[in-house]
Amino acid sequence: MSGEKKELSAKERMAKPRNEMPLHKAAKRILNMDEVPVGYSLKQAMDEASRCIQCKKPVCIGGCPVGIDIPKFLKLVEEGDVKAAASKIRETNFLPAACGRVCPQDKQCEAVCIVGKKNDPVGIGNLERFVADYERENNLPRIPEIAPSTGKKAAIIGSGPSGLTCAYELRKRGHDVIVFEAFHRGGGVMVYGIPRFRLPLEIIDEDLKLLEDMGVALCYDMIIGKILTLDDLLGKEGFDAIFIGTGAGLPKMLGIPGENLNGVYSANEYLTRIYMMHADKFPEYTTPLYQGKKMGVIGAGNTAMDVLRTGKRLGAKTTCYYRRSREEAPARTEELEHAEQEFIDFKWLSNPIEFIGDENNFVRAIKCDVMELSDPDESGRRKPVPTGDTFIDEVDTVVFSLGCDVNPIVPDSSKELRVNKWGIVMVDETTCHTSIPGVFAGGDSITGGSTVIMAMGHAKNAAKYMHEYMTGKFEYELNVPTDPESPGIQWTGRFSKAKR
Repeated sequence: MSGEKKELSAKERMAKPRNEMPLHKAAKRILNMDEVPVGYSLKQAMDEASRCIQCKKPVCIGGCPVGIDIPKFLKLVEEGDVKAAASKIRETNFLPAACGRVCPQDKQCEAVCIVGKKNDPVGIGNLERFVADYERENNLPRIPEIAPSTGKKAAIIGSGPSGLTCAYELRKRGHDVIVFEAFHRGGGVMVYGIPRFRLPLEIIDEDLKLLEDMGVALCYDMIIGKILTLDDLLGKEGFDAIFIGTGAGLPKMLGIPGENLNGVYSANEYLTRIYMMHADKFPEYTTPLYQGKKMGVIGAGNTAMDVLRTGKRLGAKTTCYYRRSREEAPARTEELEHAEQEFIDFKWLSNPIEFIGDENNFVRAIKCDVMELSDPDESGRRKPVPTGDTFIDEVDTVVFSLGCDVNPIVPDSSKELRVNKWGIVMVDETTCHTSIPGVFAGGDSITGGSTVIMAMGHAKNAAKYMHEYMTGKFEYELNVPTDPESPGIQWTGRFSKAKR
């Protein structure tokens, strides 16, 4: 028929230019905390989705830690059926609006996109964000089908991305679920560690409301490991299984002179004070924050970009110090580019060796070694080494953003919960079961600092085996190693088919 839309060939799709995400102008956006990207229009989204060549073997699905059927949802967007696209994403992803904004697509699904071999990869993350926003703005139904009650009760420790995802998956399977959160509100790192200009609060609140509408109970101001222990939850509180999703909240420092000066923060403290405790609005909120005019940030990951861009919005001249070059910076390409657009200064190949204070013990300067990169080692990585030159810059605020170790409160409260020498909770790599029967773990607590989507992937897997554990489909055989020496996930046991 003459009115039918012509189907594009794979070659034509591959040749189409990528639809860049519209952004607010840098000179204006650094004056407020509003979200930076504007978002696709429906026309832009349909056009961008039409760049997908619908591979017969879509490697992009394997690049997604939660296994979204990317080609299918892209095809639905191309056809203009955004409602169906939203349903398709929600089959595997509980937090699409957050993931579309903060996941490192450039290192995951988009990194393996076939279109990206000859052109820019399809904007999968931008399209996921578009679909999730369309769903929210049009009040599309989001509550999934919930299985009949199993009569079993699960405790989730932590309301970050892993804890919320596990709660969602278990509730769908018919279990009663209570989420315990140490803070006064839910969302975990998505609230206290990611700025509003990247992830608006209303998005997280909508996901929390969805869980409550499904029947999940959220219990705030409850520090598991202090107020209640794992034994309490499994014993007198009557839970059948537990999921530990407490994340990585123990900041890493350098151990150099001057770290204890006033005006020196960890990224966790700095961002939490601002985004959860509203310290930037003192005295309207009673949590003061010393914010100087010359801020130095140590590190070049996503969190470092968040700190730099936040400091800029609070009126500081912000400078990033990183001991490697721009090419080695671990931040997402998009986050690094946004920071550069916002007039952030970068001093690559700079390694802090001392902070210098004044007579009142406030930081006033930073001293750095000038570094250079060695020849590649066997792994191909180039090591930063001092050149012998140093320099000193004036600063009155310093923020460390070097990653975090696992939150120790729950492990410290239970001798039976095995951790390795880095404090990482040891789990069976197939089931996410810990050394305590009925206790599972996921997210940063079993990997160290990672990403929202990786934490969600662990949680989905853990929920599957928690369900089988609580419903008696499998018997657990405990096998705890005696000498943990390796980081990351360790084998602590296995599930075997129950005898019938």
